[in-house]
Amino acid sequence: MQRDTQLKKTVADALAAFEVRSVSVEDHHHAAVAVAIVDEGHGAAVRGIDVPETWSGSGALLLTRRSSQLSKHPGQWALPGGRLDEGETVEETALREMAEEVGVDVSQDRVLGRLDDFITRSGFVITPIVVWAGVALDVAPQEVASVHRIPVTEFLRTDAPILDPGVEPERPVLRMPIGDDSIAAPTAAILYQFREVCLLGRSTRVAHYDQPKFAWR
Repeated sequence: MQRDTQLKKTVADALAAFEVRSVSVEDHHHAAVAVAIVDEGHGAAVRGIDVPETWSGSGALLLTRRSSQLSKHPGQWALPGGRLDEGETVEETALREMAEEVGVDVSQDRVLGRLDDFITRSGFVITPIVVWAGVALDVAPQEVASVHRIPVTEFLRTDAPILDPGVEPERPVLRMPIGDDSIAAPTAAILYQFREVCLLGRSTRVAHYDQPKFAWR
């Protein structure tokens, strides 16, 4: 419990000091995702990784796998989220989608802050909302194929991020390793900024990173 309290304070303090960059939605669709911090529970155990010696926190993030039957982004890793309904704030959307997708329903006082908006190749502006979702939660896939608790230490791996050449030299494609797999941007870009800002206290920007072509659709 003490380590969970430490993590919450670390993240809240970092977000309070972070200057968020928002972008105009214009002709894009607006979406919000929940970067939901939970206890590690019985999530994926990550073995054989190196993390900074200064890190002593615990906790995990909730990630989902999209259904392989979907027409857009089938089978991909994602954060709980979706389009804003008319009249909703980004915080309301993130919390609603988290409840609908993984069965975690919390109030707005659990919101710790935001990360930078991210513009996707598929026509969305994504606003990441960092949420302290709590401990001892039962999570279950409801609108997704599966739900996973990924320890935050996995995002602190020394081999992260992975940068691949993009179609534009100044815009490398960013991936985050997870176990023997990897997560592609845009989700990876949000996870990387969470790591940098919330865990390591660095004002790192990610808007310039590109996504692999399979995520453009």
